[in-house]
Amino acid sequence: MKRLLSTFALVFAADVAHAAVQAPALKWAYGGCFASWCQTGWYSSPAVVDIDGDGTLDVVAGSYDVVALKGSDGTLLWRGASEDRVWPGIAIGDLDHDGRVAIVVGRSGPGVTVYDLDGSVRSGWPVTPFAGGEVRSLALADLDRDGRLHVVVGDAAGVSSNYVDVLAPNGATRPGWPARRSSDPGYGAGMYNENLAIADLDGDGYPEIYAPTDTHYVNAFDRNGNEIRANAIYGTSSDGLGPKVWAEVGVNVDQAADLRGYTNCDTERRPNFASSAPAIADVDGDRTPELVLPGNVYDCSTDPYTDLYYDVWLLKSDRTRWAASGFDWTVIPAQAASGAPLSENYDVIQNIAANAVVADLDRDGAQEILLPSYDGKLHAWWLDKTEHAAWPFVVPGSGFHFASEPVVADLDGDGSPEVLFASWGENDNGEAGKLFVLDAQGHQLFAVDLPAPRGGTWSGGLAAPTLADIDGDGELEAVVQTVDAGVVAYDLPGTRHAQTLWPTGRGSLLRAGVAYNARLFASGLGA
Repeated sequence: MKRLLSTFALVFAADVAHAAVQAPALKWAYGGCFASWCQTGWYSSPAVVDIDGDGTLDVVAGSYDVVALKGSDGTLLWRGASEDRVWPGIAIGDLDHDGRVAIVVGRSGPGVTVYDLDGSVRSGWPVTPFAGGEVRSLALADLDRDGRLHVVVGDAAGVSSNYVDVLAPNGATRPGWPARRSSDPGYGAGMYNENLAIADLDGDGYPEIYAPTDTHYVNAFDRNGNEIRANAIYGTSSDGLGPKVWAEVGVNVDQAADLRGYTNCDTERRPNFASSAPAIADVDGDRTPELVLPGNVYDCSTDPYTDLYYDVWLLKSDRTRWAASGFDWTVIPAQAASGAPLSENYDVIQNIAANAVVADLDRDGAQEILLPSYDGKLHAWWLDKTEHAAWPFVVPGSGFHFASEPVVADLDGDGSPEVLFASWGENDNGEAGKLFVLDAQGHQLFAVDLPAPRGGTWSGGLAAPTLADIDGDGELEAVVQTVDAGVVAYDLPGTRHAQTLWPTGRGSLLRAGVAYNARLFASGLGA
């Protein structure tokens, strides 16, 4: 597994002369398309893996069909045809710890398919984990610390229980799942984005599963589907067996409402987590990880509810709000830090995917929190709860424009990372979208047009790009799944000594909301 993950990390050599960051250069486009049209690409971040055994990484991407493409030139290696949409990033891992790498795909239907490297569907798959809806949340995790990976999925459906499931390497449901069980205390609903983060927050040696849902509650489970207890300050659970579980403790803007146990809607505000992709990181370098939780704050006194702005919470393993190292997140960043939605109407513009990214932009040992929002900006909060330098970055263009989940890498090895993301505009606006490169302070370095749509009226990139060396030249490429130009690859010249910090959607090919880099491995997260 570590060998697979290490393909993202190019060796960082501090004694090498550094060149300035250079503009991305189009390498190939329309990967996986047909002669005159391309299937619509959605929010699925591409994956990389050596498909043909030649020692060079290739690309696997999903729109409806899953396509494997030669990394060097985009040639089609195989196609897994389907009429069901692929939303979550395609995951890569050795499920059985037997040396066979698997390609794991979540689709509408709802279904999960596991492909072998030759494009054949593995025995026991596909699996239908839910009665309806769509698999939009998917991650891989070694739940038992035995080297085997389970497939964790969430259901985008109007349900109040059984919306998280865990599948064994052979496709069977793990005992204790799905969850939250109908008899369990607390609240929850569907998961409409990549609403999973998985890591060991409580230090017991096994990862926990965190699942914000279409409510103002976060569900937290142990590996066997049991709900995790919160701190006793929130009161006693309705099951009478101890403190409340996470799913009984509502999240509010004001901590006083969390402690009280309900929201005064006339005067208080709370978030909805329907489209919130959380992350897990040791934000202050004390070797204890935190849950980074974005949420869509709304006014619950209106009918229908009025969405106001996105904000971020930092929570500890006992559900309490984080405060340490001179920083206090018991009070979240001020409302002015993030603006009102430009649009939440997908008939006007495709909706934002609020995917949290964590990276140390200023290389001071503390992590910054990046978040694309429906205000048309890419935000970056420091632990002092403010945005520094030129942040937030306003996505430019006529009309509304949104940013994908960003990726972060020190492209030229100078010790200061860059932030890359794709953009899209309003439906049918005739634009192709762009690939942006920003410096660590939020200044635009480059904005490169994505290829023109093929057969449609607009394009763009809804999903996080993926950074990897896909042609074996020792330098990174940026791979983008577009709306209507298929899969696109850009050379990133001068990146021979790059260091990746958050190289793909949800941090790694496991899609668990944790960045796999040297710092996190050293702290024991996700190792």
